[in-house]
Amino acid sequence: MKTPHIVVIGSLNMDIVIEADRSPQLGETILGQNARFIPGGKGANQAVAAARLGARTTMIGAVGADSFGQDLLLALDNDKIHRDSVKIVEGSSTGVASIYITSGDNSIVVVPGANYKLLPEDIDKYDDIIQDADIVLLQLEIPLETVRHAVTKAKAMGKTIILNPAPAQALPEDLLRNVDYITPNRSELSLLTGMNTEGEALEAAMRNLTQLGSNVVTTLGEEGSAFLGEKSTLQKVSGYKVPVIDTTGAGDSFNAGLAYSLALGNSLEESVAFAAKVSALAVTRFGAQAGMPSLEEVTMFGNHTMGVERA
Repeated sequence: MKTPHIVVIGSLNMDIVIEADRSPQLGETILGQNARFIPGGKGANQAVAAARLGARTTMIGAVGADSFGQDLLLALDNDKIHRDSVKIVEGSSTGVASIYITSGDNSIVVVPGANYKLLPEDIDKYDDIIQDADIVLLQLEIPLETVRHAVTKAKAMGKTIILNPAPAQALPEDLLRNVDYITPNRSELSLLTGMNTEGEALEAAMRNLTQLGSNVVTTLGEEGSAFLGEKSTLQKVSGYKVPVIDTTGAGDSFNAGLAYSLALGNSLEESVAFAAKVSALAVTRFGAQAGMPSLEEVTMFGNHTMGVERA
């Protein structure tokens, strides 16, 4: 079986993770239990998750010429991710995410730093890498103009493109029309469509995006996920009941699992079910990248049953 090649175009951040019993109120100082510095960024997280699943993985991104940047590059090396296409930006700090973990949930503030120095002309340097990809996977922690340029280029090459539209923002129609799969969570879906996404309104909002040409996969937290193609009926995949330790990398692991399975030629239904298993395992461990499971672990977890139902 051919090893799939997944090219991730996106962000690399150093995550500064603070654990506390609760979030502080405005103007309040509280004591936390722990502080850790952990390699992160949605792009790098997805790259690590894909590599752990066994994909040949290439990262296109940017870091600063500082100690955090070197730490992030070393983390990519540790998972055998090809990273010669990661730009080192002199005079710019590496991206940082401040993550506050309380009672198993999290809130995050991201300072993009060098991530916003990844420009369209940088993408043009790596045509050969994109041409060799089975899947091109992107997020929105780099400049939107860079995302649009990369998507247009990959589409012209006939590549399969997955866009994880996070952090949420309004997106131009030309970008959405060039994406094969878009993976918003419920709140991101609402922002993209301007529609209600609760209850039975979910399908109408998802179908709104399919009219632009994308297959839509919406993650629903504990409820699992739902997926919809342009001419198909809405289907839902139930979630797994697992002990939740850290949800920071849940969405990133899901997207990597989806990309890996699609790259193998599996159906959307099979790929969403596989992604759900990857995500379920990821939240049972601390740290976005540290929590990413191996293919062997996902396969063993596959003994659990999961329902796929038509809504």
